[in-house]
Amino acid sequence: MAGLSQLNRALTKIPSRAEKRDTKELRETFVDSGVADLLDMVDHQVLYGRRGTGKTHAVSYLVAEVNSRGDVALNIDLRTVGSPDGLLDPAAAPLSQRASRLLVDMLGQVRDGLLEAVLSDEELVSDGAFVDKLDELLLAITNVEVTGDVELSREAESKAASKSGASMKASLGSSPGLEAQLTGERSNEGRDLLRETRRGAERLSLNFSDVARSLRELAKTLSSRRIWLIFDEWSSVPRDIQPYLAEFLVRCVLPLQPFTVKIAAIEQQSTFRITTAGDETVGIELGADVGANLNLDDFMVFEQNQEQARTFFSNLFFKHLTSGADEDMQIAGLERAIDLIRLGFTDTRAFDELVRASEGVPRDAIYIAAKAAMQARDSKISVPIVQDAARAWYQSDKARALRAHPEPDRLLKWLIDKVIRAKKARGFLVNERDADDPVLLALFDARVLHIVRRGYSAQDQPGERFDVWVIDYGAYVDLIHTTYAPQGLLPFDGENGEEQHIGLDVPVQDLRAIRRAILDLNDFRTQGGI
Repeated sequence: MAGLSQLNRALTKIPSRAEKRDTKELRETFVDSGVADLLDMVDHQVLYGRRGTGKTHAVSYLVAEVNSRGDVALNIDLRTVGSPDGLLDPAAAPLSQRASRLLVDMLGQVRDGLLEAVLSDEELVSDGAFVDKLDELLLAITNVEVTGDVELSREAESKAASKSGASMKASLGSSPGLEAQLTGERSNEGRDLLRETRRGAERLSLNFSDVARSLRELAKTLSSRRIWLIFDEWSSVPRDIQPYLAEFLVRCVLPLQPFTVKIAAIEQQSTFRITTAGDETVGIELGADVGANLNLDDFMVFEQNQEQARTFFSNLFFKHLTSGADEDMQIAGLERAIDLIRLGFTDTRAFDELVRASEGVPRDAIYIAAKAAMQARDSKISVPIVQDAARAWYQSDKARALRAHPEPDRLLKWLIDKVIRAKKARGFLVNERDADDPVLLALFDARVLHIVRRGYSAQDQPGERFDVWVIDYGAYVDLIHTTYAPQGLLPFDGENGEEQHIGLDVPVQDLRAIRRAILDLNDFRTQGGI
């Protein structure tokens, strides 16, 4: 890439996905936003976060830390389990069989991971009991039965035979003699044959008791070691199968004391528990069986704590730029995280603009920084360059994905017109009753809407709670230098009725002051969008 400065060239080469790094680099490049200590406990947990928030990096770091302490941690990527006919084609097999296939594949990965742990640990590899229990687990998860008609037939056959004879012989001479011989033979033969014929299809047959027993016996051989099962990309499993995978964990793994389970998932794409037509509950009860108190979307929002967000992202880029760099690739003068701003940006304001544009999503920050570095060439990155890069990233990634979903796309355009253009604000309030609206969640999942504060309440509206949402930076960056430029986060009515704007510090005394900031989805639907 001729024409780029050494630092800008390095910014374009930062991997955007954690799986592109090896274990050593993952540990070296991990920046703790405060989630590491909360995740590194023996309690079963779900870690939520949208795409790009760092779930895979966080759980990969956890696996490395746990293994370094002598426990056994397995990182199971659920994108790699199952078969296309069972996952992509619901009509290819009954739900029970699709779930069984996925469970068998998943348990196969658990068994393979444990075997790999054995081979890399001299203490375990010499433990015959551990190896035997691994074999028992394999038998428990590979049981196959044939379902269909059974035909039994019996054949019987008997034979009897007898034979007799007599002979006499006499001789005369100097030694006369007489010889007589009688012979007889009798035999009986019988055969009884039972023939069984099964006609039908083979299918996997998982017995939860057998699997649980095998896992329990396996864990006993590890004495004081704990087994950590880390399930990444939970949301890649079809949603109708997810509760059955969760039910398996409830029955076979969660009750076992030596096991810890962590699940990384996208909240809006996860179904952990359902109620069947027969009024039976299937799956994990969040908060009871498994804790669900970690959400990476809540950690690095610029509006919540600007200094903390600035520190996190400067450390993020610094570690990625310095980890594993060859001596000839080291950037002169880049010795501390704070040096990155001095060397690569025109001023602190330019770096803050990058942090603000990322909306707390590390992967978006990496992509925007790479585009900004390409545009800056051999110069430092400025505020206008960050704005251009954020606009380009938004158009190429987020806006393009929304074009296939007309309803969320219309809602976003309506919000830009009603919130930014009409009220000159970038944020709005959503009543928690409306927080699960599928169209709103689709925009949140696409990272074009972001939640910056949850559970706001006002004294004059007891029992009513609101979340503060903001529109993505890339969606309104074109309006920054126009008469429609946002003047603040939320609009509110001043003492004399004039329109004013405030930041994240929402007044808590009177909801009437910010009633203009409350989003009413009924308005959108009655007006039919824009």
